Amino acid sequence: MSKNRRNHNPQFKAKVAIEAVKGELTVAEISQKYEVHPTQITKWKKEVLENVTGIFEGKITTSQNR
Repeated sequence: MSKNRRNHNPQFKAKVAIEAVKGELTVAEISQKYEVHPTQITKWKKEVLENVTGIFEGKITTSQNR
């Protein structure tokens, strides 16, 4: 049996990850809302949290420093 893999665009990943970071809904609730596996949401959330300091270190371009 083959599984269909979905490729999510960066905007979708960011939207879901930020919602997870906010903590207003549980990961399970976000999973149901966006039809994404909870493990994937947890990975995206972790990636956001690990890379957010790059904004303040100048490694990531923001709208203010373009």
